[in-house]
Amino acid sequence: MSPTSDIEIHDDRDRGLLQARVGGAEGEVVGHIQYFVLEAPQRALVPVHTVVAPEHEGKGIAGSLARELYGIAARETIAVAPLCSFVVRWAERHPGEAPAASTELLLAAKEALEADPAKW
Repeated sequence: MSPTSDIEIHDDRDRGLLQARVGGAEGEVVGHIQYFVLEAPQRALVPVHTVVAPEHEGKGIAGSLARELYGIAARETIAVAPLCSFVVRWAERHPGEAPAASTELLLAAKEALEADPAKW
């Protein structure tokens, strides 16, 4: 049994949260990626923060969240413009699963975040 086998990941697009839960959709949230959707210059998911509950660290939860974020983007045929340092490092280690964002897209994501700090 892998450490994350009892974890389910749920996308709450309205709140901009990709949540890892133990015990199904209504279970305890043990980690999340906070993100927003960028519309221009192209549609993209922009992760800004990754958190895992201290008692669940080291179990691969953050990596599972990052993998699912890129999976969602692939299914929706949109990009990911990571501003979260964890997701940036994860993407560098998994280039086959995490296509690099253009400099223009990353700059637009940073500007959108600076213009609306509530996204953070």
